[in-house]
Amino acid sequence: MSAPGTKTFAAVDLGASSGRVITGRVGPDTLRLTEAHRFPNRPVRLPEGLRWDILGLYGGVLDGLRAAGPVDSVGIDGWAVDYGLLDADGALLGNPVHYRDARTEGVAERVWATVPPDALYRATGIQYAPFNTLYQLLAAHGTPQLASAKRLLLIPDLIAYWLTGEQGTELTNASTTQLLDPRTGDWNRPLADRLGVDLTLFAPLRRPGDPSGALLPAVQRETGLPGPVPVTAVGSHDTASAVAAVPAPPGERFAYLCTGTWSLAGLELDAPVTTEAGRAANFTNELGLDSTVRFLRNIMGLWLLQECMRAWGLTEVAPLLADAARAPGLRSVVDAAAPEFLAPGDMPGRIAAACRATGQPVPRTPGAFTRCVLDSLALAHRTAIHEAQRLAGRAVDVVHIVGGGARNALLCRLTADATGLPVVAGPAEAAALGNVLAQARAHGLPGDLAATRRLIARHQPLTRYEPSGDPAAWRAAARRIQGAHPVRT
Repeated sequence: MSAPGTKTFAAVDLGASSGRVITGRVGPDTLRLTEAHRFPNRPVRLPEGLRWDILGLYGGVLDGLRAAGPVDSVGIDGWAVDYGLLDADGALLGNPVHYRDARTEGVAERVWATVPPDALYRATGIQYAPFNTLYQLLAAHGTPQLASAKRLLLIPDLIAYWLTGEQGTELTNASTTQLLDPRTGDWNRPLADRLGVDLTLFAPLRRPGDPSGALLPAVQRETGLPGPVPVTAVGSHDTASAVAAVPAPPGERFAYLCTGTWSLAGLELDAPVTTEAGRAANFTNELGLDSTVRFLRNIMGLWLLQECMRAWGLTEVAPLLADAARAPGLRSVVDAAAPEFLAPGDMPGRIAAACRATGQPVPRTPGAFTRCVLDSLALAHRTAIHEAQRLAGRAVDVVHIVGGGARNALLCRLTADATGLPVVAGPAEAAALGNVLAQARAHGLPGDLAATRRLIARHQPLTRYEPSGDPAAWRAAARRIQGAHPVRT
């Protein structure tokens, strides 16, 4: 299947707006990615709410594996917190609910009446977000689906189950549920008992590198893949895989930005930070590869621009970025972590309202809105990286931007200017790379996390941006929106 000394792996990488199957050929000094298939991920608005088209996604995965050709292993990563429910026969009980659905409104307050938010943070290290799996489960309490459910599988684990017939719960994604203890890497059973969450719904925990079964004979026939084809657990939370692909040399003091629909800004640590200051700053502690902790803040990310483009009926981003580069910088900024930007629909109107509420000029053209979004994201990156250093007591010398936003030169340049730190952009397909290399490690290549990162740095194009401009302008912009959206307590 592969040249001597190399192996070929298929990474199923499911994002909030699209999915892809990417093959990676890996050897001691070989790392080459090829996109086999890309397919849309279009949520569907039903009378009962916003749902994922999970069957369409699974069909895209099968098409991608067929296009990939013979591989030595398959790994699956995707977004966090959402899940599918199975009955006693293993059949899916309805389409999984989308995390942007409104069903969790007001649920957090019910949880906090039993477990105060400071105690909840100490127990799990997970930030407040209305869509956390914990809140979704309590929102579903009393529904016929949950009452009939015998198993809950997070989205990547659900796809793995359909491919193999075997059930598991991968650890990096489990850590986002707000039901895991980040210190032990196991379920927080006393917390679950207090809140009435049945942890027997979850399949046994798996760790990146663990075997997850092999493709079922019917899947082999559907995809044309010669078997047996093992499925290997990877960092199934796409951010865990993306951070594993940060091309930082050993000993480098770095912050990371995983950019795409979301921006995830933070540090890689050896232990969680569950202090009251961390909670007040709305930082989260999620588990990564090799017993690392991803200490980060969730920022809305390029979702803001994606939704603006949908409202404008535009599909090409390059002209917008060109117009934004010519527009005056820092004329108007918004809080890119504000909850009013979470739901889909009329993003330009919401950005305009936020500008008016803070006494700033309202953008008038798509180019001006785009500049507002990118300035705002860079400002949010600045705030998050500065606060992460303060909270963790760790200084950084460079920011690595990975994921789709690494292709956005204007965003990278603005982030360097805003943070006052050099930015190294790339790789853009970081989640797929981390997925492929986690499989490679499980199958004998290429070594530990440091070796993985050295291999990426040698074989992936990287672009460096040095900071420039006036730091005082960014401080002044931050003051315009400071305190506009306090963290919920």
